[in-house]
Parts: sequence; C-alpha cells; structure tokens
Amino acid sequence: MWSGANRAAEEFYAVLLQEFDEEKKGICKGPFIYEADVQVQLISKGQPNPLKNILHENETMFIVEKVDSGNTSDEWQLIGFYTMAQNPNMTHLKLNRPIAALPPLWVRCDGSDPEGISWLGAELLSTSSSVTGVVLYVVTCRVDKNYSVNLEDLKKSHKKRHHLSTLTASGFARYELFKSTALDDTVAASQTTITLDISWSPVDEILQTPPLSSAATLNIKVESGEPRGPLSQLHRELKFLLVLADGLRTGVTEWPESLEAKSAVELVQEFLNELNKLNEFGDSTKKDTEIMKNDAAAVDGSIECLLTVRGQELASLNHLEYFISPSVDTQEQVHRVQKLHHILEIVVSCMLFIKPQHELLFSLTQSCIKYYEQNPLDEQHIFQLPVRPTAVKDLYQNEKPQKWRVEINSGQKKVKTIWQLSDSPPVDHLNFHRPDFSELTLNGSLEERISFTNMVTCSQVHFK
Repeated sequence: MWSGANRAAEEFYAVLLQEFDEEKKGICKGPFIYEADVQVQLISKGQPNPLKNILHENETMFIVEKVDSGNTSDEWQLIGFYTMAQNPNMTHLKLNRPIAALPPLWVRCDGSDPEGISWLGAELLSTSSSVTGVVLYVVTCRVDKNYSVNLEDLKKSHKKRHHLSTLTASGFARYELFKSTALDDTVAASQTTITLDISWSPVDEILQTPPLSSAATLNIKVESGEPRGPLSQLHRELKFLLVLADGLRTGVTEWPESLEAKSAVELVQEFLNELNKLNEFGDSTKKDTEIMKNDAAAVDGSIECLLTVRGQELASLNHLEYFISPSVDTQEQVHRVQKLHHILEIVVSCMLFIKPQHELLFSLTQSCIKYYEQNPLDEQHIFQLPVRPTAVKDLYQNEKPQKWRVEINSGQKKVKTIWQLSDSPPVDHLNFHRPDFSELTLNGSLEERISFTNMVTCSQVHFK
C-alpha cells in the first residue's frame, strides 16, 4: 500500500512541477487530464480565480478536480500526495533534490458530505532555503436561511485550534449601490454595477454595520448605452459616427439600424449642418455632401471635424485636451472619443445613482482620465475610488450588505478563520437548491429569501 502511495505522490508532483516550469517559460496548456480522472489547471496571477469570492486571493495556484467523484477521501488523497512530495523528511521518495516548492493546491469538492465541503487547500510554509510545513484549508458552503453564529464562539474555536492566546477580527462588507436590470425580454441589461467595499477592525459582532472610521472603496463598472440613461441619444450618435470612421478605414459603410425615422443621409446632413454652424467646414452643406461622396481625403477631413465637435461637446466641462487633439490620425481620434464617452457615462451614472459630492466626482473623473491616457478602451474595467465613509454613509448604513465577512487571525497571514454571509453563491461549481421565490413576500429581506454562508478553517503541519 505504501509503495503505491509513494509512487502516486512522485508522479503527481512530477506532473505539477512540469506544468509550473512551463508556465514560468510562458507555455500555458490550460486544463488537462491526469490519470484519467483528475483535471489539473494552473491559474496564473491575475487570471480569473475561482476562489476570489472566498479568500480574495490573486496568486498563482493549482486547481484540481476529481472527475465524477463524490467521495471526499479522494480529494484528501490528492492533498496528501502534494504534501508528501514536498515534505523534506520523505527522503525515500524518488525526487530530484532539493525539492522545488510548488504554488498552493486547491481541490474542488462537490459539497455532498455532511459538512458541505466545497474546497480543500494546501499551501506551503517555507523559508528562503527550505519548506518547513504546510497549511491545510477546509472551505464549507451552505444555503442557510436560518444561520446562527456567534463571534465569540468563532474566536474561541480559532484559539483552541491554533493554541493561541491573542487574535484580531477584521471585517469586510460589500454593498450593491446600483445594478442594471433588463427593460424587458428583448433588451438585455447592461453590465453597469456600482458597489461599495468597506473594511475595518476590530469587529464587535456578526453583521456589524461598518463604523465611520473604516476604509471604503467605490467599485464602478459602466457599460455605455444604458437604454434608460440620459446619454442614450448621445451614445447612438457616437455609434453612427464610429460607422462613418470605420467606413474610411475599410471603404465599406455598414449603416447601423436606426431607432429614428431618419435615413443615414439625413443623419450625415445633420452632422454637416452642425459643422457649418461652427464655421469649421465650408459654406455649403450641399457642396460638402458631394465632397463626401467623391473625395476620400475630404471625407477624412469631415470625420476629423465631426470627431472634434463631438469631443468638444463631451469635454466642455473638463479641460480634456488629450481626447480632442487634432494632432493624431482619424482612427486614434475615434478611439479617444470612445474613451471620453465612456468617462462621461461613468460620471453621469454616479451622479444619478449615488449622488456623490463634487469633490468625489472630480476625483473620479481625474482617475478615469489618467487610466485612459495609458490604456485602451475597456468597458469591463472596474474603476476603484477610495472614499470617506462619512461621505457615503447614507448609501449603506440602513442597507443590507451583499456580502459580509469576518476574518480572525493571530498575526500570521496564512493562519485564519473566515465566516462569510452573501446573497449569491460564493462557490461557482456547486448547484444549490433554491427556494421558490413565488412563495416569498415582495418585501422579504435578504435572510427571508436566501443566504449563503461559508466557513474557512485551517490547520498547520510543521515538517521540522
């Protein structure tokens, strides 16, 4: 039996080490199958992380899953192989010495055991010269309408498990300030969300409202073109302008479907009329229309003028010369006006839905400008803005958090106990039974509807 376990540990380590070495060389294979029933994937730092909703980790790690297995002992076996291979006392294993330390290993579980285990984890403890031990994690997750937990009980359990006399409790809460919803079945919701993250210490009780001395950050993600927003017309005009600019590049113009009873020619004519009013483009709109039909160079000039006009409209309240500079080519002007429109959507969304103070709006605008001076357009980017809780207290003090978490530790980063409540599953690979919402009252609270609780506990094993 032991010879089989030793061989399995050697082979498992070899596979993980090879994958880790290839990742360091820039070779990424993606998920692969090991021994017919084990899926292995190396998640690099910065990649989407399935544990982000629980541990807020963003480091390199192995994600492993037993295919079609509902036996938690199988998952623990993989943790055992990983730990055995990197224990320097296991000198009988046929491995190259010294042993190279691997990234943490996390094993998905299906939650079918009595505890509802969803993840098992192992992370090495090491010095500059050797591996000294391992921290073993257990993550449980439940649908828990009538959860009952006491902060003092969590503290006592942590002290007992780790034989410690002192500890600290840190809190985290996330409030959803705004989220787009679909108008109807034919119009999809935009991906606009505004949330508020608050961190503080110490924590006095479970579900404590964050004190005004906390650290707070607004997280803002805005997708342009919100149908109900005040900028929807401007966004449609921008899309039309982008079609014109793209026609310059490709020689083919694919007119977008208009939501108005106007032809493309009429819309172009309106743009030209605007230019004439500003005395920036000729004396005759008729002549300009003919030029646009026959002279590609003049068309390019027309688009540049249109971009400048639109850019000046967007930038009128802020001196954003970067976004309307005539010294760059037409395509670059297109990109910059798109960025500028996105900034305007972000600022207007915040003005409408969270009504921040002028000082906060100014800081947000400057943050967006700085980002877009150095990065391409990205409507999935989450802009983060530190704020004083006193400036946003009316937005959260009487609201229920989307997520509330307490982390108990004793000064050692990897030794912790975490309890978390959320209104959405923190684990994406489990199918939770949800209640029938038709039976719930319209004014039902978060707890009355559905709540997810998850717990993270750990233990240390020292090799020397």
